Formats: sequence, structure tokens, C-alpha cells
Amino acid sequence: METVAAPPRPPIGTLSSSDSSLRFGGKIGVRVRVNARSSASSSATGEEFLPNARRRKIDPTWCGGGFSLGVDLGASRTGLALGKGYSPRPLTVLELTGQKLELRLLDIAEKEEADEFIIGLPKSHDGKETAQSNKVRSIAGRLAVRAAERGWRVFLQDEHGTSLDALDYMIDMGLKRSARQGKIDAYSAMMVLERYFSMSGLGTELVLPKQLELHEKLRKGPCRDLDF
Repeated sequence: METVAAPPRPPIGTLSSSDSSLRFGGKIGVRVRVNARSSASSSATGEEFLPNARRRKIDPTWCGGGFSLGVDLGASRTGLALGKGYSPRPLTVLELTGQKLELRLLDIAEKEEADEFIIGLPKSHDGKETAQSNKVRSIAGRLAVRAAERGWRVFLQDEHGTSLDALDYMIDMGLKRSARQGKIDAYSAMMVLERYFSMSGLGTELVLPKQLELHEKLRKGPCRDLDF
């Protein structure tokens, strides 16, 4: 696993959005959209499980929450980035799929003290989902079940245009083509986090397992080591 280093970078452009949503992923349940100022009439509400960036925006004095792990899922390569409130950095690129990928994501989240996954959701230029979107939703739904066991949350973030943003940024950094090819996925994940932080979590979609016992684990949050 190659770790990707990131130098200081200029501000990245943002998208505008006015709502967030909550989803019971795939065949696991139903989808419920939640306005940023209201909650869903369900056993679990969007406001119960706000992303860290949104909670920090609402309450600047809130000092809870761990790091956010940005994820750019590809057919054979997955880019990761890490951040906490600002200045995310590219982390690494994984060449894994299926269960091996999901377990490795959990291991990295634990090592990096992350308590939420921000997964890029592919969309077309007009905001519509693509064939790849369904594949990402499927992986996110399975990961959400595993993550909820630890009190961690999984969110989807519109990633349209982030790959081009990443490429432009790497070119501006002066990286050669060979270097860009090996790191583009991690930098794309960084751009997903940039968008998430710049929008203060608005527009994200919570992937929520159907199992009610997992909802309770999410309410309690991550387990803490009392001896630490």
C-alpha cells in the first residue's frame, strides 16, 4: 500500500446544495430524503446522524467526532483521503475489491481514528445517477452494516467533476504523468472531502442499515478505549 503525500493546496471550488438525505441502502430498506431544517418521520432521523462537518457548522464549540475518510471507489482501484474539518490530504490507493476491500477500509478507519466514511457517488453533469452509481451504492450499503457495528457512519457525496479537479490540481503541482497515474484516485478522494467540508456536510446522503439494533449502535457512537 503506497501512502500519498500532499503539499499545501489552494482553495477548491464548491457546489451549491440545500438539502441532505438519509438512506436505508439498497435492498436493506427504503430511502428517506431529509431537508436540512427538518427530520424524517422514521425510527431514525437525519438529524440524529448528522455528518461531522454539519455538526461543526451548527455548533462551532462541538469538539467531538473523529476524522473523515474520503473514498473514491473504482472498478479495481480505490483512492482514500483523510481530513478533519479542513485541509484533507490524499492517503493511499487500494487495489482490492469485494470483502477484502471493505475489511481493509475498516482497518484503515480504525488506524486513522476516522468515524465516518465519505464515499463519492458518481453522477452525470445534469445530476442524474449512472450505472456506476448503483455499484457504489451496493458497496456502500454493505460497508454501512459493518461500520455501524463500530458506531461509524457512511455517507454518499456527489463526486461529479472531482476527478477532473484532481487532475488539474496534480498538473498545477507539477507532477509528471507517471506520478499522476498512480495517485489520481487518492487525489480524487481528497476532492470528494474538499467538497464535503466546503459544503459543511449539506447534500450528503446517509446510508443507514435497516437493522434497528445497528441504529442504536450509531446513536451511541464509536466505542472508546477507557484505558487510553
